[in-house]
Amino acid sequence: MPIDPRDFTRAMARVPGPVTVVTTVSPSGEPRGFTASSFSSLSLDPPLILVCLDKGASTHDVFVDTDRFLVNVLAQEQSGVAMRFAASGTDRFAAGDMVPCEFGLPGLAAATARLACSTHEILDGGDHSILVGRVETAYSGDRTPLVYCDRSFARPAPAEPALATR
Repeated sequence: MPIDPRDFTRAMARVPGPVTVVTTVSPSGEPRGFTASSFSSLSLDPPLILVCLDKGASTHDVFVDTDRFLVNVLAQEQSGVAMRFAASGTDRFAAGDMVPCEFGLPGLAAATARLACSTHEILDGGDHSILVGRVETAYSGDRTPLVYCDRSFARPAPAEPALATR
């Protein structure tokens, strides 16, 4: 018997994940972006990441057809950016906080990390497309990352000194 979708959704809500805004530029030169919490490293050799995008999203076709995209890992005080890029029917770039970053793609200068990717592969993931990106360049800042868990934003627990040095 298949799992009840509500049970699956409830269980997955308990799994904390990083909050990212993924950006690119359309063929006509317009910035595009979306908020994603389904983001993970995939491979070290070659350096690959994956991010998942709903096939029904307004930005889906642009990201499936692009050759480059930028993953902005949000800092804890950037939940407003996450909400703006998750909203439909708004100009997600109107706030002016996105500036040209790696590859000239729109990015957050104050992100906790940025990963500039060339599109490696697009995989079918049911109702989502899995964008596999080959990391071409990475930026790492010192800000605390924003985490999403139990349908709300959270701050990760500080690392214990013994764990941080391992």
